[in-house]
Amino acid sequence: MKKKEKRKHPRRTFLLILLLACLCIGGVELVACRYFAPELYHRITDPVVQAVVSTAQACSSSVHNAVEDAKHFYRETQAELALRWEEYVAAKEAEQLASEPILDTDTPISDPAITELMTQDGQQILTGGSVDITYFCQADEAWAMQPYGSDSIGGYGCGPTVMAMVVASMTEVETDPVAMSAWAVSHGYWARRSGSAHSIVPGTAQSFGLQVESFAPRTPEELKTALTSGKLMVALMGPGHFTQRGHFILLRGVTLSGDILVADPNSPQRSLTVWDAQLILNELSHSTSSGAPLWAISIPN
Repeated sequence: MKKKEKRKHPRRTFLLILLLACLCIGGVELVACRYFAPELYHRITDPVVQAVVSTAQACSSSVHNAVEDAKHFYRETQAELALRWEEYVAAKEAEQLASEPILDTDTPISDPAITELMTQDGQQILTGGSVDITYFCQADEAWAMQPYGSDSIGGYGCGPTVMAMVVASMTEVETDPVAMSAWAVSHGYWARRSGSAHSIVPGTAQSFGLQVESFAPRTPEELKTALTSGKLMVALMGPGHFTQRGHFILLRGVTLSGDILVADPNSPQRSLTVWDAQLILNELSHSTSSGAPLWAISIPN
């Protein structure tokens, strides 16, 4: 084997020398051509130079575009992460957990002529408001132990339960707390051990074709006017007559005496009680993330 390899070496060397000679001769001829036949020289080299330049420019453009795309993706990702972190912190500050409220109310359940909870085609309906509300209670045994992310609807699902009421009452979509909880999780609105990101309200309303806006006015008269016009309002409540921590409820109308009707996803009794407008305004959460603590929702014209 060694002898055969030695025999091949001279042949390889000869081929390499021949190739090098051709290259050298070609290079010398090209240099000579540049001086003695410029037109021929440019005719030979210009297409090569142009191809090299075009390739370099294309590569440079591709690299530039790739860099710009990477920068854009990075900025969008950072903005999305910042928003999600802000919502997470806000949700923690107004943590939603089903519990008895800090303050009890002495107001009795309203007369059925004002509002009542009736069953219609197998569904509970709250009457007397701007629109009849398809009512869901998160503590209902049909779904209280169903999952909301890794939590339960009964414990942390006031957000999707309220939005299920809004969607079922204002659109033709058939939904319930189970379906809305799964939808909320898939769209990133579930906040582990904290309930829901506040963006669940505008995000859900817009996704189901409803108009939604943060309701900045903070007087009883402005609140009543908006409700009388047919709007529903999702309110994020702080500690008080509705919750110990944070809790979403639905404001659904105004009585002839000027009191507010609500749909509390954690209490049919509180949903059949009339409430003073100023009390509700006083007990709103202090959070302002994603338009909190009060959103007005309406059907587009």
